Amino acid sequence: MSAPGSKKTKVIAGFAMIVAVLVAFIAISSQQHCSAEGKGSDYESIELFTDVMAIVKKSYVEEVDTKKLIYGAINGMLSSLDPHSSFMPPDTYKEMKIDTKGAFGGLGIEISIKDGVLTVISPIEDTPAFKAGIKSGDQILKIDDKLTKDLNINDAVKRMRGLKGTKVVLTIMRDGFDKPKEFPLERDIIQVKSVRSALMDGGYGYVRIAQFQEKTDEDLGKALKSLKEQNKGELKGLVLDMRNDPGGLLDQAVRVADHFVPEGQMIVYTEGREKDSKMQFTSKKGSKEPAYPIVVLINGGSASASEIVAGALQDHKRAIVMGTQSFGKGSVQTIIPLSDDSGLRLTTARYFTPKGRSIQAKGITPDIVVERVELPKESVAKKDGMHLREKDLENHFETEAKPGTTGDVKKEEKKDAKKEEKKDERTQRLEENLKNDYQAMRAFDLLKGWELIKSMGSDK
Repeated sequence: MSAPGSKKTKVIAGFAMIVAVLVAFIAISSQQHCSAEGKGSDYESIELFTDVMAIVKKSYVEEVDTKKLIYGAINGMLSSLDPHSSFMPPDTYKEMKIDTKGAFGGLGIEISIKDGVLTVISPIEDTPAFKAGIKSGDQILKIDDKLTKDLNINDAVKRMRGLKGTKVVLTIMRDGFDKPKEFPLERDIIQVKSVRSALMDGGYGYVRIAQFQEKTDEDLGKALKSLKEQNKGELKGLVLDMRNDPGGLLDQAVRVADHFVPEGQMIVYTEGREKDSKMQFTSKKGSKEPAYPIVVLINGGSASASEIVAGALQDHKRAIVMGTQSFGKGSVQTIIPLSDDSGLRLTTARYFTPKGRSIQAKGITPDIVVERVELPKESVAKKDGMHLREKDLENHFETEAKPGTTGDVKKEEKKDAKKEEKKDERTQRLEENLKNDYQAMRAFDLLKGWELIKSMGSDK
């Protein structure tokens, strides 16, 4: 039986504001340019939406909050577009702003929807997920007892976030697994150190960018300066490691590439429907890194901003890209704040490398493909100690000192030992890990081989 006319009038009045909000949203998305026929179709769709809202409000088994319905409708609308567009309620929007500063509570996993399945882009270094062995490409089938097939990105992130010390179980399926495996994890405060560096033997630098945050460019500048000071001069070469770097801020990717790309050269450009989404980013004036050789390391966990940097350096032949195919996220998301402190993450453009390559769903193809190989955890020093050397033989004689040198090898060894003591624990651990990292070793071998080839045939 129909409701009385007065009640129906109240229902219609109650949704007038909702209609106004939706009309405004459509106006923002360039619908003002569509034809009269198109506008009519839009208004018909809005009328359908308000009809459904009225039915739900009146007949659903329980009373439903209007804002909850609106949020759900907007979220569903955006999630139907692509895996990266989403609606962020006020609490999620607040967390997103915290994320870019590099500190938040949770597990330390960057995720996406791939082929309809919640998939790990990459674990963040030194986080519970990383330490537990979560890997790029892992499919998350359940978060605790909740199946993920019905969850969008925001819901999945909410379920993985939490207070330090609380626990969560992820059910993972991975290539090579016979059946899904449970990974029990304990949440922690995730402090993401964007840039880490180390000076390796022979004057070669290593810089690791884990994520592109607000201060990544600044931290990179400090790291490069520190490496030069430690080396007492310019570097012979650099390994720029962006493996498992899920990306981050576009402007920081541009600024990082700016260190290495000559002035006035294209770094990246974007193409979209709106005028504001068509942008070009070129390298600016300022001090640039010398033209030393660079090897960029990428893998399937390298996405978005890390792909922008790798693509720019590859196109300008400023670096050799090594590793495996990158993730292939070639779209730009614009964050739009809304009136109630919620936010909209909307895909507004695709980005292209300087030579016009689209990364979307393709990724960056390495110049030299080097697969990840698990090496024994023995240190190089331990392996080296297993071999008999001349110095180990009885009655061996020492090398005589050349004219102009002290000949005191022990003093030099003591100096080296003191240098090692001064390095902080994280740097020492980083250097030790690199010695057991097959891809990184291949990168340094390439730099050293490059130097040797250049020196061939020169008189010394």
